[in-house]
Amino acid sequence: MNEPHPNLPLEPDWKVKELREFLASDDSPTIAFYGGEPLLNWQLIQDVINQIPAQHFTIQSNGLLLKKIPSEYLTKFSSILVSLDGDKEITDLNRGKGIYDKVANNIKDIRARGFKGDLISRMAVSEDSNIFDDVLHLLNDPDLSFDNVHWQIDCQWDEGMNVRWKDFSGWIEKYNQGISKLVDYWLEEMKEGIVKGIVPFLGTFRHILNKTKTSLPCEAGLTSFAIRTDSKITFCPLPPEYEETVMGDIYNSTPESLENSVKVKNPCPDCEVFNLCGGRCLFANLYKLWGEEGFSLVCKTVKHLVNELQRIEGDVIKLIQLGIIKREDFDYPTYNNTTEIIP
Repeated sequence: MNEPHPNLPLEPDWKVKELREFLASDDSPTIAFYGGEPLLNWQLIQDVINQIPAQHFTIQSNGLLLKKIPSEYLTKFSSILVSLDGDKEITDLNRGKGIYDKVANNIKDIRARGFKGDLISRMAVSEDSNIFDDVLHLLNDPDLSFDNVHWQIDCQWDEGMNVRWKDFSGWIEKYNQGISKLVDYWLEEMKEGIVKGIVPFLGTFRHILNKTKTSLPCEAGLTSFAIRTDSKITFCPLPPEYEETVMGDIYNSTPESLENSVKVKNPCPDCEVFNLCGGRCLFANLYKLWGEEGFSLVCKTVKHLVNELQRIEGDVIKLIQLGIIKREDFDYPTYNNTTEIIP
């Protein structure tokens, strides 16, 4: 569990009714509960759901406290994202012995108690990850029953590539090989009429297929914002120690005044895959904690993923024309469910 930030109150200093007043001008808000671990404060979540008429509620959880959600509230969530990084071995290596089994049992529990929304596995990809094997395990294990799998590479959140990585550059080559293999698998499943819920593929390929451009996929600084416990609003929930990310507060700002207020900067807009990537991550784009070299290495993974999806475009169009799959199968996500799309 993340340590509480020393400069932020552990409990919100705002009231739910004040949050409701801030959101009053938004006629279809999506509210995401994010941490740390949001289920450590179930009462706050319950109060927000009871008092604010949001179009969608979503939550990102480590999965250990899912049983705290009463059955009558499970159906109020459009999506639940659960942190599993692959099979038992890699998950327990990353998160602690016994974590995988506990989370898997809790997933079974919420499904048995009536959760029928979008259940998403949110992977943290590390140097020990095997992207092909890990994604396939999460997609295909019937006991987990994930609808979709998303991942983020654990990079550019700290100073320097060598904090948690021994050889990031070397690992990228293996990762890209795994992405190619995963794209081939995705296509083979489509030939059988199955479009597997691989979020980075779905969210990117819909733009390839429809010849549309994407903005920043997570919509940070555009239409998506984070509300801190001190009532201040930032463009992203991840870097609370960066006061430069503060854009306002719930008392003096409105959703409309915040929209489109922060955008990605170069080199992203000049990149050949920008229309399909959108800049990947606003925080990484603005701060470049790994320097230009590290930033470029991560971009290498994005370009490879985009190029591999473009490689199968013709095959997918033929499958659609034959009626084996449908164009609508790629319409994901239909709302901001907090999956960043680009890993």
